[in-house]
Amino acid sequence: MTKIGKFKNDQARETFLRAYEALETLWPLPATTLDIQTSLGSTHVRHSGSGAKTPIVLLHPIGGNGLVWHSIIEDLARDRVVYALDTIGTAGRSVQTVPLRDETGLAAWFDEVMAGLGLDRVHVVGYSHGAWHAGLVALHEAGRLASVTLIEPGGVFVKPKWSVLLKMLAFGMKGKSDKNLRKMAEWLTPGVRLHELEFALAKPALEYRMRIGWARVLKDAELQSITTPTLVMFGADTLVADPEQAARRIAEHMPDAETVIYPGTGHGVLLQIPRQLTRRILEFAQQHDQLAPTTA
Repeated sequence: MTKIGKFKNDQARETFLRAYEALETLWPLPATTLDIQTSLGSTHVRHSGSGAKTPIVLLHPIGGNGLVWHSIIEDLARDRVVYALDTIGTAGRSVQTVPLRDETGLAAWFDEVMAGLGLDRVHVVGYSHGAWHAGLVALHEAGRLASVTLIEPGGVFVKPKWSVLLKMLAFGMKGKSDKNLRKMAEWLTPGVRLHELEFALAKPALEYRMRIGWARVLKDAELQSITTPTLVMFGADTLVADPEQAARRIAEHMPDAETVIYPGTGHGVLLQIPRQLTRRILEFAQQHDQLAPTTA
């Protein structure tokens, strides 16, 4: 992990930014955007909502950015501020300028962003690859965390099936045609249909060369060292993990963590049953608003 994430070329970046601007029109609430300087580069942050409750910070899945939360932000931000980050080293408005050398560096980057925002205590919610990033924060830089919620964390608690990895590789080898991309989305997140503006952004996002690594299965001792209140959410039919096996491992090594498996849903669970998930996320946040340390 010694290279810097970047777009294939300037034209690819300009195409992406035009699609990004179009997708911003779907954000349903007034929002403020900031660019926070960190040791890895600038990080783009969008925040909405108000209230004195502990803020929520959102970490997006691979191929996404802070705008992926547009369909649920109204529920999340009803009575608290919610921050949506464009993760450094991924396709978004954040600009990486220094290589990320290991996974502890990503956790340190998150802490720098929180310091730049003046936040001493936050709830972190990560989805898919963003759940891996949230897990790294809980593992390496937990001082500011009131709680952490991991939605569909593939490859974090149990290894994904080789058949799934091979099929993803096969889709990648077939190219970036609309037909292939839609077919892959239907396979990975059945029951979820992207808005046309989301699909229009997903294509140029593929022209970004990500250099922040991939999830790995955390060791027993690492899981045992995580003391932040943790909620893990799976779709029962997900392809990225074995939810039951993951739940057993979580129960064994993180006895205070909570695991919820939603029947009839898959990797797209957040978009399949958004109200149900946001309600549980907010209940968990409310439960730990007053229980976490007040200093970093």
